[in-house]
Amino acid sequence: MANRLAGSSSPYLRQHADNPVNWHEWGDEAFEEARQRDVPIFLSVGYSSCHWCHVMAHESFEDAETAAAMNADFVNIKVDREQRPDVDAVYMSAVQAMTRHGGWPMSVFLSADGTPFYGGTYWPADARPGMPSFRQVLAAVAGSWANERDKVLEQGSLVVQHLSQQQTLPDAAEVDASVLDTAAERIVARWDRTNGGFGSAPKFPQAMTIDFLLAHHVRTGDPDSLSAAVHSLERMSRGGIHDHVGGGFARYSTDEMWLVPHFEKMLYDNALLLRAYVHGWQITGQPRFRRMVTDIAEYLLADLQQPEGGFSSATDADSEGVEGKYFVWTAEEFDEAIVAVGEDVAKWRERFGVVAEGNWHDPHGHAPPRANVLHEVVPFEEDDPGFARRWAAVRQSLAERRSLRVPPGLDDKVLVSWNALAIAALAEAGAVMDEPRWVEAARRAVDFIEQTMVVDGVLHHTWSPGHEASVPALLEDLALLSRALLVLYEADPDPHLVDWARDLATRVEAEFADGEGAYYATAAAATADGPELVVRPLDLWDNAQPAGSSVMVEVNARLAALDGDLDARDRAVATVSRFGGQLPLAPLGYGELATAAERLLSGPLEVAIVGEDAEQLLAVVRDTWRPGVVVAVGSGTDDGGVPLLRDRPTLDGNATAYVCRGFVCERPTTDPDELARQLSAAVAAQRTG
Repeated sequence: MANRLAGSSSPYLRQHADNPVNWHEWGDEAFEEARQRDVPIFLSVGYSSCHWCHVMAHESFEDAETAAAMNADFVNIKVDREQRPDVDAVYMSAVQAMTRHGGWPMSVFLSADGTPFYGGTYWPADARPGMPSFRQVLAAVAGSWANERDKVLEQGSLVVQHLSQQQTLPDAAEVDASVLDTAAERIVARWDRTNGGFGSAPKFPQAMTIDFLLAHHVRTGDPDSLSAAVHSLERMSRGGIHDHVGGGFARYSTDEMWLVPHFEKMLYDNALLLRAYVHGWQITGQPRFRRMVTDIAEYLLADLQQPEGGFSSATDADSEGVEGKYFVWTAEEFDEAIVAVGEDVAKWRERFGVVAEGNWHDPHGHAPPRANVLHEVVPFEEDDPGFARRWAAVRQSLAERRSLRVPPGLDDKVLVSWNALAIAALAEAGAVMDEPRWVEAARRAVDFIEQTMVVDGVLHHTWSPGHEASVPALLEDLALLSRALLVLYEADPDPHLVDWARDLATRVEAEFADGEGAYYATAAAATADGPELVVRPLDLWDNAQPAGSSVMVEVNARLAALDGDLDARDRAVATVSRFGGQLPLAPLGYGELATAAERLLSGPLEVAIVGEDAEQLLAVVRDTWRPGVVVAVGSGTDDGGVPLLRDRPTLDGNATAYVCRGFVCERPTTDPDELARQLSAAVAAQRTG
């Protein structure tokens, strides 16, 4: 027996290659060994930027005595949850069923057929009040397996039965305007009117929820939805969850005020926040939101996009084994950077809440001494060019000093689903802000996926440098990439993007649809390189990233508009209805689905723009966010395989816009002002009709 992780394509798994634990990757070999040895499986699931995953690894998996107990009594499997979200989803549901909470590291004990019978998250090396040590857990499970096998297996059977019941949804229900009104009201009721966001600590950005509130405001004019969304975007941008020096946002805040984050930065969070800030800027015109769009987009390009075009998954919370060390400042370090550019130390300390004793007081003792997390106590003068120049100099000075520190680790695996989120956000941001570099970055990522992650005609979920693409694509990959291609098409009107999106959507319907409007997370119960999962999970909730089912609503709605495909629109409506009973009851878990439902109620608002020199017309379409709008761009002589462009000639050789809603079309126009009037009238009709 030996540790088998050195050759893994997952950076997270390779971090455990030197553990004395005889780790396996997920696969048939491990389960066969468990059968032959008649021992249970210990399944450990985590990810590279997870702070507590690193803590448990250091305390337990690097400890020779603990590893000896693991190797003697168990077959041990390590899984990167980002590489295998299908495995993670099933066993996280099991842990939540057994313990009523979940998280990572996830620790689950299985029988040799994959049935979970006991689980938890982090267990410490030494017992604490109310929490056994990991070695105590190992001994107890091994003893139960040896002496009470029947009870163990019965417990596992009950867990699997519960997981199967979780796949059952209430009866379908129509999602009309009143349902979305209720969803918005219940979200606004959770709005933290002091600090922004929703609920209490730990506080997550919930970009999808914010997007829904913005979409709801556009359709209804509801002021509370707009206030909750705008306030949340504003407060997050000022908090310590925002990396004011390097750009981008951390995973979540440990407090209600957005002051102290867990410092890992995830591709999917930043992509979803980029989209939300684009929409916030389109609706309000607030300069702060435009600054955040630039901040996040440039962070993605500078820190996460690889030379080949794909985007890395995340950066770690820790550097030199200390959480946040790379990101925080002592007062002396901060002062040095301010003095270097001739600025007033006291004013900048006040602006960012920097104090001599530090502003991060961690009861667990993990904070570096006298650490300050920069947060915007005094708001920026967003409209003052002079202040912008001074801040640029201060930021550069801070960045130069920070660059001399040991940086946090980079998880350089490329995931199709997360890349698709970045592609869509950058394409939309680039089109709206007239930043061609962002659109080009999105196209480079698409080209990378097509050239590197499609092997023998099959799209794969993951790739990392030095390794082949692996794990056949999951629902999240196909759905999110299909949508990303359609969003990119509006900024880079290449008909190939629409063709590929159609192909992906067709595959989703053939291999993932449950026949009642929802979609399975996997194409089949059997995983690509391992045993059959104990349940085939439906992709039900919008959690950290959108559910594939929610995304397929938008995909089908867009394709219906581009292709005149009424069946596609029927599929979109069926999916929303399938979740109609749940949506108003738990709207914070259906942010993406609710936004997709808003798109359906707001559309289809189809805009075809044909001819050369169409930039002025396109600028009108992009001047504000209209969730139901679908745009097609063509030459006026060839539809490029996009039916929305068919029989749409230019007028007198000039760029021409055609606006249609609900099977009724406005007169074609070459005048940007007339196009703006037509679009405004269509939005007004949504609010009254």
